Amino acid sequence: MSDITREYGLGSRPLAAKWGWFVALGLIMIVAGVLALGDTILVTLLSVIFIGAMMLVSGIVQIVHAFANKSWSAFLFALLCGVLYIIGGFLIMREPVQGSVVITMLLLIVLAVGGVLRIVMAIRHRDVGSWWLMLLGGLITVALAVLLYLSLPWSGLWVLGTLIGVELLVQGVTWTSLGFALRKLR
Repeated sequence: MSDITREYGLGSRPLAAKWGWFVALGLIMIVAGVLALGDTILVTLLSVIFIGAMMLVSGIVQIVHAFANKSWSAFLFALLCGVLYIIGGFLIMREPVQGSVVITMLLLIVLAVGGVLRIVMAIRHRDVGSWWLMLLGGLITVALAVLLYLSLPWSGLWVLGTLIGVELLVQGVTWTSLGFALRKLR
């Protein structure tokens, strides 16, 4: 069994014949990532509008679900949540710039809390080798959250688009690499 078979759990060579599809997917994602990084503000605003639309659809489905299950003890709660999702979805789609700032603020909170928790874990486990790497990672995450907070509201316009662009690039390189590794299996 080859390293690629073990690493990716492929288990059969027929997939190797389709290596070109993996490379094509990777290249398309790389191009999309480059384009996204070329206009992070546009990508941010489009992603916020998409999030708002998904909230709107989810709210409608939740209200339909609530009425389909009126006898459920949580009917009123489900109905209220659906209404809140619809209101939130409309607000985000109507004001995507403010929506991007709110989403960025939520991301900052997650980064700050996650960073602080890693710092605490690192300090509590100083007896474990390489504990300082966790400490460093936590400090960098908290610093990133602080820097993004200090640059609000402007960071709200580019953070999501940048994250999406970087994610597309990373996944594109990953799929392309997998495709070329599969090619070697042929």
